[in-house]
Parts: sequence; structure tokens; C-alpha cells
Amino acid sequence: MFWIVCFSSVPSNSRVLMLLGQLERMNGEAMLKDVETARQVTAKILHLIQTQEKSGKEVMSKGSSGMEVILASLEVSSLVNTTGRRVGVFVSKGGTGVLFQLLINASKEFPPSEELMLQLHSLLAKVGPKDRKFGVKARLTGALNVTINLMKQNLLNNKLLLPCLQVLRVYSSNLVNAVSLGKNGVVELMFKIVAPYTVDFVNEQHECETNARRAVDGGFVTVLLALYLDWHRNDTRHRHMLIRKGLLVSLRNITNIKLGRKAFIEADGMRILYNTSTECLPVRTLDLLINTSSLIMRKCFPKNRLPVPTIKSAFHFQLPNVPAAGPVAQLYNQPPGVDDVVDESDDNEEADADTENDTENDDDDKDLLAANDDIETDLNKLHPKRNPGRPLEELRVYERFFLELSEDFQVAKMSILTNRNSSCIALSAKHSPVNSTRHIQSPLLLGGIASRRVGGGGSNFGSDCGSEGTEDEGGEGAVLEVPDTALLLPLHDPDLYVEMVKGTRSVPEYAEVAYPDYFGHVAPTFKEPLLERVYGVQRSKIYQDIERLIHPNDILDKAVYDLDIPSCPVIEDNGESLKFNSQFESGNLRKAVQVRKYEYDLVLNSDVNSNHYHQWFYFEVSGMRVGTVYRFNIINCEKSNSQFNYGMQVLMYSVQEAISGRPRWVRTGADICYYKNHFARSSIAAGGQKGKSYYSMTFSTTFSHKDDVCYFAYHYPYTYSTLKMHLAKLEALRTPQIYLRQDNLCETLGGNGCPLLTITAMPESNSNDHICQFRNRPLIFLSARVHPGETNASWVMKGTLEFLMGTSPLAVSLREGFIFKIVPMLNPDGVINGNHRCSLSGEDLNRQWLNPNPELHPTIYHTKSLLQYLVHMQRTPLVFCDYHGHSRKKNVFMYGCSVKETVWQSNITASSSDLQEDLGYRTLPKILSQIAPAFSMGSCSFVVERSKESTARVVVWREIGVQRSYTMESTLCGCDQGKYKGLQIGTRELEEMGAQFCVSLLRLKRLTGLRNHQHLLDLENDIMTHTKVVRLVKWRILQSHLHTQLMHEGTHML
Repeated sequence: MFWIVCFSSVPSNSRVLMLLGQLERMNGEAMLKDVETARQVTAKILHLIQTQEKSGKEVMSKGSSGMEVILASLEVSSLVNTTGRRVGVFVSKGGTGVLFQLLINASKEFPPSEELMLQLHSLLAKVGPKDRKFGVKARLTGALNVTINLMKQNLLNNKLLLPCLQVLRVYSSNLVNAVSLGKNGVVELMFKIVAPYTVDFVNEQHECETNARRAVDGGFVTVLLALYLDWHRNDTRHRHMLIRKGLLVSLRNITNIKLGRKAFIEADGMRILYNTSTECLPVRTLDLLINTSSLIMRKCFPKNRLPVPTIKSAFHFQLPNVPAAGPVAQLYNQPPGVDDVVDESDDNEEADADTENDTENDDDDKDLLAANDDIETDLNKLHPKRNPGRPLEELRVYERFFLELSEDFQVAKMSILTNRNSSCIALSAKHSPVNSTRHIQSPLLLGGIASRRVGGGGSNFGSDCGSEGTEDEGGEGAVLEVPDTALLLPLHDPDLYVEMVKGTRSVPEYAEVAYPDYFGHVAPTFKEPLLERVYGVQRSKIYQDIERLIHPNDILDKAVYDLDIPSCPVIEDNGESLKFNSQFESGNLRKAVQVRKYEYDLVLNSDVNSNHYHQWFYFEVSGMRVGTVYRFNIINCEKSNSQFNYGMQVLMYSVQEAISGRPRWVRTGADICYYKNHFARSSIAAGGQKGKSYYSMTFSTTFSHKDDVCYFAYHYPYTYSTLKMHLAKLEALRTPQIYLRQDNLCETLGGNGCPLLTITAMPESNSNDHICQFRNRPLIFLSARVHPGETNASWVMKGTLEFLMGTSPLAVSLREGFIFKIVPMLNPDGVINGNHRCSLSGEDLNRQWLNPNPELHPTIYHTKSLLQYLVHMQRTPLVFCDYHGHSRKKNVFMYGCSVKETVWQSNITASSSDLQEDLGYRTLPKILSQIAPAFSMGSCSFVVERSKESTARVVVWREIGVQRSYTMESTLCGCDQGKYKGLQIGTRELEEMGAQFCVSLLRLKRLTGLRNHQHLLDLENDIMTHTKVVRLVKWRILQSHLHTQLMHEGTHML
């Protein structure tokens, strides 16, 4: 009711004066204690005003304090309810306009009443944040100018300046007001009266780009730095952190523009903030200042170019045809002289805040929001429609890949299978016992390259450029004494692997073999827990990077390995540097630069015929010192976050350990973190976006052996030659009861074969009944490794293949129940050449399923054709699953396709008929969640997204009509639930996942024969528990639809 008093003057009779005196005596604590009495007094004053017509000019005159009393009462009353509800009511009743009108009226007097102005501005400072149109009202009524003029006339009146500054801060939250205030000289005014209570307003002003420029032009960056340094030196007890933070926030806002960053550098801001922050590091409570300082320094750090001549891959492959609108045409049609490594831009990408306390949930929330924006909303696209695409006449050529559907088995089984597999490579002789050793020639001698030896005088493992490799090739120095691991690795044979490498064709024409691929990998028996990150590690790494600018003389900047010098990429020195190499199958390291004595910047190679996709790495290091801590920085990563921030470690393989009988990849690395760096990312590679930066993945490690050769990898390597070796070895597991056929589906762009496997059980006999049963088995179609960097997919596939070829009763039942069609590696060329995502066409093959080109995407074209042929033959697979790896999530999980769940998570209006769908798509992941320790049902999603419409999963679901069409994602990191919670994932767990997938198919086969309504209701309950973003009305539609379906159908087919 207080605000009504303001509408008219107070009569000057004795009764009103008495009430005003009573109200004045109540101001302060008395009013807070007795609100009801204050309400009664003001009600009486209001009644007198409303019933008497006499003017109240005496109250507004200089000698009267009536208005001050009322305003003071109003200010105190606004504090009674801390929730702001009363202030909100005041605003809703037009109170803001009344206060502005009073302010205008009071300003017309000369001199204006100081007490009245103080009260009005104090009230406005409280009311402003609750009024959305406060800034607009202030501008339209002229209150902006009143406040500014009042400040200019009272520069030394601290009592009045404080509420004026508080009101100006609210004014400035409106961008138009901020610009207007800047034009009226308010920025300069602020620096005349800089004091603790001005900081927040200065921050608001500098958020406006125009005012930030004025601050730079006025030389105020130097002033702010000097003020901050002064507060840092004198606030020894850290009692004024908000003031210090406010000054830093002002600097942060000013440095949002290029001119501000330049002024900051010229004012020696990097050194000032670096020194002050370093002094604050030991005090944990000063993290607020350290983080803000770090953000400013990272933003102002001059953008450097990557130390490469071009961001295009160091390797080029000539395509048979280059589509004019394709990525390769755009890549190589740049005008001459264009620098594609970096470009100058006034745009500035906001530096990441310190992520020491970030959690994976924060990242998941961002992913969920992005996914919600990508949901398919076209109902026509959501309903699967079988589309064979090509006529049967064209597809008949694929009949030769389905001989099992027409085979009559009238000839002896073994004879048939032997003939069909005549192209398989013969197996090597039986191995000696596991505890013995054998002497073999170095496997790295594939012809005409330097010998690699295990010697005593220094490291002789690295390549010697220019050497012909003739010296001592047949002598004792060229022989490795290697423990035989045949019993531990039944599918591995070093000699056979070398033979396979000889038949593998790479773009760089690799002539070397990496030791880990030669020796093989025996999964360690010990657990490898997720790495617990030490607080402050990322900050420490960033500050070491900043030191490069502050102390440039300490930086060596010496290239020690460079693929852009193809004649001799290993640069010789005096032995003070590590030696690097990546010239072997699946290797990826483009350049190594020694920046400090024991620190190296590493640059990854782009995918062939591409200028980005930097994530997969696999390289060799030698020439190390035992016990010395080395730091490695991979400086051209592209993703905004990584599991390296959440417990994942790199993998290391020691040759000395392998020779000693422990051939294995182990998780290693300390002080691991992943953060945005100061290397500029060209807009050419960033989709036209300017101002983008690369990210660094940094880790430290020590080496335990002298004269060792060690390998580092993003994940457990699995090369194309390894696959060929494993497939050849699988032949040894075949029994007369197993039907195994290996076909060459097609030839890749690089001239490598794409294997296609068929696995099932032989018919019990050649009788018509048994052959009919054999031919009518449901088909399961599996594929993997469309993305070369997702090597975990191959390890899962290895587990699947070994289980299918096994002798266990479950494996026998599985073969008797299904025919398996398997393409274990969809992208051999990408795997061979060390790509992360693409094939030699420079494209992501898992985005080509809608319309694959037979020349550019042969493996996808022919795999899709196999499926189209099956549709024509009315043999649509029961399950399609494409194995993948996921770099930003933990556990193993599935993506599937569902109309219902897509509709529920969008704003689509759908009828009950639109929601007709069998819930059987959830059965397989549900089974896996019950039997596979690494599998997480909670991480699964069955939403169809627009950006995924050309992926295998969606196309096979939509065009081929496979309801159970999945992508199975395996973490590259580890698990946060179940049996393996807190552990990093290894090859044993990945292979186990592949085997468990097979077991789940057997359970699925049994469940598909059940006709129990309870299973449908259980699946419905799973959906309701799992789906995160749904509306209550849509759940009611779901329940109604399901019960109607049950009543009409009477049966349930999963």
C-alpha cells in the first residue's frame, strides 16, 4: 500500500504531520519488528490524502521532510520480504514509473534535495533488477541524464555516489543504454571516481563492445592493470577478493575485442597476471582470481600457426574421379598462395574456463541439449519404408555371396569347404611351447630399409635415413630373442603377420612393421583403474604454456621428426633428443618439435585427402633416458572435450618388456589433461568458422629401460594386416560341423580386399528337411570398423568371431540357429593409412549409406547391395549391428531406431496410428544389460536424429526394414557402473563384449518364440524409466495405445 502515497501531496494539517512523525520514528528496526502498525499508519495517511483536496506542496518544499519520510519507509519496507515478492508487486502496480517521475520532479529544483535523491536512487537500485523494462523506462523518462548529471556534480560525495553507481549498473544491463552512457562520457567518468564500489558498473559498461573500445582508446587497460596489481600487493589478508575479481572481469570484457587484447599485451598484461597468479597458486581460496586470470591470459595469448606447411594430409591419393561438390574438390581447389594453416580474424572464440572441477555430467548435458535440437520431426521419414533401391536384375550378381541359400550339399562337406577356402593363406607350422624362445630375423626387414636391432651401444631401433640396411643383416645383431606366445595368443603368428603386411597396400608404401603388431598383445592380468586427476594439473600445464611467451629464450623449438620431409623424416642430432617414427601400418604422427629439453609438441596427420580429423595416434619413441620425466603435447586435437579429462590414459608398449616375456599394451601417463590451446585453427578446416582454436592433449611419462623402443597409441591398435592374420588363423578353429566361408566383397580404392564372412552350422545331413532348415535360418548381419580410429570395434568383433568359431554348446546352438554375414572391416584403407574417420575419398563412410558411390565408397555400396539383395529375396536380417567406438562416453551401449521415442522427445503432434510400433527393438539391449558387465542400458538411445539419417543404422532401419538395427558403441575409456566400475577398458573386456553379444542373440532367439504379454509391459516400463525428456500427455497416449494393442492383438511378438 506504500506506493499509493506517492500519487499526491500530503495535506499540511496537524493530523497528517502527526502521522508522518509517527512513521519517521518507526523507520529502521522498529518498522521491521512492527510491520502491522506501520501498515495502519500509512493506511491512515492514504485515507487523508484521498478524502482531502488541499494541496501538499508544503511536503515537497525545501523545508518539509514529508516525502523523505515516505520514501525512507518504502525503502525499509522493501527489506521485510527478502524473496522480492513485495518489490515485484510494487513494480506490477507501476511503482517504477512513480519513482522516475519523482526523480525528474526533484531534479528540477536547484539545488536538488540531496536526501531525496539519495532515497530515490537507493529505492531504484532495489527495484531495478525486478523490472524487465527498467532500462527502457529510465531512458524514455530522462532518468538516465538525471543520474549522470547528479554524479558529475557530486564527484566527491561518496554517500550519494554509491546508490547512483548501483542504479547505473542496472541501467547498463540494457545495451542501448550502455551505448548511450558511453557516448555521454560515462566510461571516462568512471575512471575519475574509480573506487571499490565502481567495479561492478565498469564491468557492465565494458560488456558493450563500443564502450570496451572507448576504454582502450582512453588508455584505461593500463589503469585497470595498475589497480589490480596495487590491490594484489596490499590486500595481503585477501579480504577484498570481490574487488580484485571485479577488476579482472573488467579486463576480461575489454579483451573480448581484438583491440583490447592488443592493448593488454602492450601493457605487459601477460607478465603482470602471470606473476600475480603464480603468487596466488598456493592459496586454494584464491582460485576465483587464478581462474579468471588464466582465462584472460589464454584469450590474449597470440594465436600461433601449427608448425606445418599445410593442414592437408602429408599423404595424397589420386581418386578415380573427384565430384565437383565433394570435400576433396574443395580441398585441392584453393587459389594458389592461400595459407590454409591459419587466417587473421577479428573474431575471438571465448577461452574455456578452468575445468578443474568440471564433471562428465556437464558435458553430457550439453550433448543432450544438442541432440534434442537434432531430433527428426518429419513423420514421413520416421516410418520405415522398405526401399530395395536397385532392381533384382542388377542385384543378382550378389547371389554368389549367398551360396548357403542355394547349396544342396550333395558333395562331401569337407571337399566343398576346402575348395571354397582355397584362397586362404596357409597356416604356419605348429609352435613350440610357450616358455621356449626362438631366434628370428627382425620382422622389420620387408625390403630395402634400415635394419633394426636390439643392441647394447645406444638405441639402434630408429630408422637411419639413407642407410641401405646391409650391414650385419644376417649377423647376431639382427636377431631378436622373442618368447613364443602361441598358447596365450592362438590367433597370432608373427611370421604370418609379416607375410600379411607384404600384401597390404598403403598410400605411403610402408616398408616397416611396428613391434607391437609383430609381437602381439597379451592382455595384462592386473586391473587398470581410471586415473584420478590431481587438482591443479590443467592449470599448471596451461601456465607452462604461457611461460613460452613470457620466457621465449627458454624454448628450443627444434623439429626432430617431420613427415613433410619425405626423404628423411627422422632428423638426426647429437643424441640429446628423442627419436620418433610413425612409418608403419596405422601409424599417425606428422611432426615432433622439441620445445624444452624433455618436452615435445606433437602434430597429428590429417586423414588422407582431408584437412582435419585429428584424434587417432600411433607412433614410436626411442633414445630415451631412464627415469626422466618427459612431457608430450598433441597440439592439434579438434574435439571440445575428451575422456582424457575423466580418467582415460594413453597406451604404451615397451619392446624390452615384450622381449622379457610381457608383450602387452599398458595404460600409462600422469598429469593428463585436455584443453584449448593457442594454436589457431583455420576457418577452411573449421567449416568457415573463424577464431577457432585447436586443443592439446598432454601427458607425462617416464621410461624404465635403457635402449628401449616404446610405442604410444590412442587405443589398442588393430591393423588390417592383423585382421587378415586372424581370419587366416580362424580356419584352424573350423571343425567339420562349422560352415565358414570367406569371400572378397570388393576391392577398396587403395587396392585392398574387403573380407566378407559367412558363419553358420553345417546341415545335419543332406536330406531335404535338413537343407531346408539350413537355408531358412534367420540372418544376422554384423559390420565394424567403418571409422579407422575406433580400434575397439575390431577387438569387439574379434571376440564375436572367436565365440562363433568356438566349440561351446552356446556357440553350437548359435550357429544352428542363425546364418551370420559379417563384414569385419568396412574401411581397410583408412585403417592402413592411419586415418581417424575417413576413407581415401576424404569422406566419413558412415555418412554415405543413403547414396553410396560405387567408385568412391565401394565397401558401403556393396554392403548395402547385399542387404538390398536380401530384401528382394525376402530374407531381411533379424538383426543388423554396426560396431563402433565412442570417445566421449563410458561403458558399452547401443543406438537404435524408434518412432515412438523420437516423437516423445520432440514437439511432434502424432496420432495413435502414428505410434504403431513393436517394442522388440529394446529386447536385445535389455538382454545385454543383464548379461554383459560393461553394457549400460541407461546410456542407450533410440531416437532418430536428422544428422544421422545417412548412417548405416538409420538407413538399414528405414530402407531395408530391419527393426533391430543398431550401432553398438564401446567406450575408449572405461566404465562407471557394474562389475568394471572405475576401471579402464581393455582388450579382454572388449572381446568379452563381443562374445556376450553372441549370447544375447541366442536369448533373443528364445524370446522371439514367447507370446507373453508381460514382456511387452516390461519393455514399456523400461522405456518410461529410460526416456529423459517426455511430456505427461504423451505417456498417457503411450499407455492407451499399448493397452489397446494388447486387447486387439491378443498376442505378443517381440
